Amino acid sequence: MLIVKKFGGSSVADKERIFNVARRVSEDYKAGHDVVVVLSAMGKTTDGLIAQAKDINPKASKRELDMLLTCGEQISVTLMSMALESLGIPAVSLNAWQVPMRTTSNYGSARLKKIDCDRIKAELEHRKIVVVTGFQGINKYDDYTTLGRGGSDTTAVALAAVLHADACEIYTDVEGVYTADPRVVPHARKLKEITYDEMLELATLGAKVLHNRSVELAKKYGVQLVVRSSLNMAEGTIVKEDAKMEKMLVSGVACDKKAARIAVIGVKDEPGIAFKLFNMIAKHNINIDNIVQSVGREGTKDISFTINEDDTDDVLRVIDDNNGGIGYHKLDVARDVAKVSIVGAGIMSSPGVASRMFEALFDAGINIKMIFTSEIRISVLINEKYADKAVNAIHDAFGLAD
Repeated sequence: MLIVKKFGGSSVADKERIFNVARRVSEDYKAGHDVVVVLSAMGKTTDGLIAQAKDINPKASKRELDMLLTCGEQISVTLMSMALESLGIPAVSLNAWQVPMRTTSNYGSARLKKIDCDRIKAELEHRKIVVVTGFQGINKYDDYTTLGRGGSDTTAVALAAVLHADACEIYTDVEGVYTADPRVVPHARKLKEITYDEMLELATLGAKVLHNRSVELAKKYGVQLVVRSSLNMAEGTIVKEDAKMEKMLVSGVACDKKAARIAVIGVKDEPGIAFKLFNMIAKHNINIDNIVQSVGREGTKDISFTINEDDTDDVLRVIDDNNGGIGYHKLDVARDVAKVSIVGAGIMSSPGVASRMFEALFDAGINIKMIFTSEIRISVLINEKYADKAVNAIHDAFGLAD
């Protein structure tokens, strides 16, 4: 049996936790299984490296940032291999170069294109635990790239897919997928299982337990995931194609506090304006989230959309540089916003779901700035300072408590 196990930064934050993971991994090895371990950087290492980079050069190129940030995972995998060897377990650490893992050339947000597994397979045949760096790859220029925050999840799922692993386990500091972040909603309930589609929505909308691109890959290649805690032996949550949601209409509440809203006000009400606006943003590899366009009036209309807060300055610069192409009247920017969402299969085909969510926010005295919907989710944009209050109010309104 081949098992891919991914451990996040909090799971390998210090010596004690590194040895905790090493002992846990060695149990599967001693049971006769082949084991591939994917690690993130230790604790707050990545944040520390980013802070150092900003201190040296606030405008450092993304290429140099990726060169720096990949150091974190290389430290964690080598220390883990050393820990396993000290326990008498043969192990080898491999980085993106040594595997190798080929990616696109978008520094900071690269996507995996191809993984050559020959080296990993050879090491497994020699009965070694293979410890691989998550979060990173190499592009066509032979430069290091990173896959974006949470990218180690994507690395693990991709390896499970190409190796045809029997299991892919994602370990974190919580015991699975909950109806809401248990650090925000103490009485949130752990789910036994959840569908790929629901998990993808939750991950995209701010749930931090899994990276959204890892869920996309898992769905595409049929990799069944198990999300569980690295700190205890509790059963986790299974993420798969079909799941019995215990007749729950809403499976979870998610919150994204890293959102920003940009309103492009007074653009021409004519064909092609939306294309020009979003095409020029796309050319700078910036992801747009939700889009709302107002009804045209007096020859103009307004277009509002949400983005990751970190991209705000870049988007504003792109729009300002191209004002002649779309002819807007003014830009309105809101950085102090949060996106709160409910997710559930068939949510839009069930009358009363939206009204119950909005009623919960009304009762909590929280104003809604924007509303977005899809087949399996309803999202609202609110003032960031009310985000936790909103999540708890909505969670209670749908009876999701444990």
